[in-house]
Amino acid sequence: MKTKKHDTRWMVSVALMAAVVIVLANTPLGMIQLPVIKATTVHIPVIIGAILLGPGAGAILGAVFGVCSLISNTMAPTLLSFAFSPFMSTTGIPGAIKAIWVSVGCRILIGVAAGWLWILFDKLKVKQVIALPVVGFAGSMVNTITVMGSIYLLFAQQYAEAKEVAITAVWGLVMGTVTASGIPEAIAAAILVLAIGKALIVVFRRMNIGTV
Repeated sequence: MKTKKHDTRWMVSVALMAAVVIVLANTPLGMIQLPVIKATTVHIPVIIGAILLGPGAGAILGAVFGVCSLISNTMAPTLLSFAFSPFMSTTGIPGAIKAIWVSVGCRILIGVAAGWLWILFDKLKVKQVIALPVVGFAGSMVNTITVMGSIYLLFAQQYAEAKEVAITAVWGLVMGTVTASGIPEAIAAAILVLAIGKALIVVFRRMNIGTV
């Protein structure tokens, strides 16, 4: 009965965190529209959920984030939506599969990486004040690097055509996005994960939920 109760609490907690992801994904604070791409803060609850509830929960929350991204890029397309929505594919089924990987697969990796990194830090007895911002920063960079890296590897030609540049210039543009958008997002994630995560860890420990 105790295990069942614990599992129910875990599932309810995952559902609540998923609701936060969905709400953020559908507000300007969750996905900030930039001229070419949507900068996101939706990865923050994914990272926090992975810390509190484990990498499995992080994967679920990452998938929810990814589906929200897919829908957003389908309903309100941008210049690069072909890399995030299978319905905006310019290369048929192969492009659609690649788009699903970029929008959903890469976001699942956020929760998995953040969850296992937190477990590692916990085993190494790293202090929360250090572990939380590091996991926040790393989880955010996983999002940026895997998404932009996948776009470079899978959609370089389409990216070059969309930006009207030579394909040799794509690497520089991708790195520019990582630097200009990814690093500030990661710093913000480090700060917010520390502030929010530290408070929620206390609550979840008292309620005996998750891995903290």
